[in-house]
Amino acid sequence: MSNDIEIIRTDTSERKGVFTAYLNGLPAGEMTYTWAGTQKFIIDHTGVNDGFNGRGIGKELVKAGVAFARKEKVKIMPLCPFAKSYFDKHTDIHDVLYKVGG
Repeated sequence: MSNDIEIIRTDTSERKGVFTAYLNGLPAGEMTYTWAGTQKFIIDHTGVNDGFNGRGIGKELVKAGVAFARKEKVKIMPLCPFAKSYFDKHTDIHDVLYKVGG
C-alpha cells in the first residue's frame, strides 16, 4: 500500500459527514456517515473511485473512522456492507463497534 493515502474528515451537515481519501493528491474514495444521537455514528456507504480499486482505499477509510471513534469515545454502527465485512473480519476494532443493548 502506498504511504501517499491521505484521509480528510468533513462535516457536511449537523448530523452527517464524510471521510475522503486522496491518493497522490487525487480523490480516491469516500466513506459517508450519519450521527445517531451523540454516542454513535452509522457508516452509510464506502466507495472507491474508478481506477483506485485494489489499493486498500476502503480499508484505510474504515480505519480512519475507527480512529475518529476512539478519539471521540463513540461507537460505530457499520451498516455499509464493506464496513460491516471489515468489522466482521477484524475483532481488534470491536472496541468501537456498537452492540444493541450494550
